[in-house]
Amino acid sequence: MILGTKRLLELVEKDKLVENLCERELTNPEGSGFDLRLKAAYRLLPGQAYLGIKTRQTLMSELIGSYGSDRALNIKAGDYFLVRTIETVNLPKDITAFIEPRSTLQRCGIMLAKAKVNPGYSGKLIFGITNMNRNQNFNLGYGARFAHITFFQNSENVSEYRGQWQGGRMSTNGEKEEQV
Repeated sequence: MILGTKRLLELVEKDKLVENLCERELTNPEGSGFDLRLKAAYRLLPGQAYLGIKTRQTLMSELIGSYGSDRALNIKAGDYFLVRTIETVNLPKDITAFIEPRSTLQRCGIMLAKAKVNPGYSGKLIFGITNMNRNQNFNLGYGARFAHITFFQNSENVSEYRGQWQGGRMSTNGEKEEQV
């Protein structure tokens, strides 16, 4: 079952389901969830990445811009960045969340690479973003609402998130690590 905004606002107040929501989302949310805003963008650095049966290695990244700047993230055709939200989520064991891009991104050829947010996850959210439009650059302002999060009540007991990305960790820092 999708949770409506009345129930979500109760969970925000009582359990800090989502922290750092903007005033618009706290007073007049739209749809069946909350819009998320761009806090920071990171460029992936050259290196070796790997996903194996028991180990993985992600690329290192460098911060290229963040909220509070007058600049915007300029996404040229084919560019790929990691982006982090201003908001932090704190999912209890009975709620799962899904992320979708705001439709303006789709209308401009911008693709958001995202995953579901498992019960028990707590931290900032990190997505990939790329410009699939070969005909134009796209500017995304820091602080702009660019994604929408929808929350679902789980129908039965589920295993809580126990992964190594808890808290919004960006990467393995270019080192191989054992997966849990």
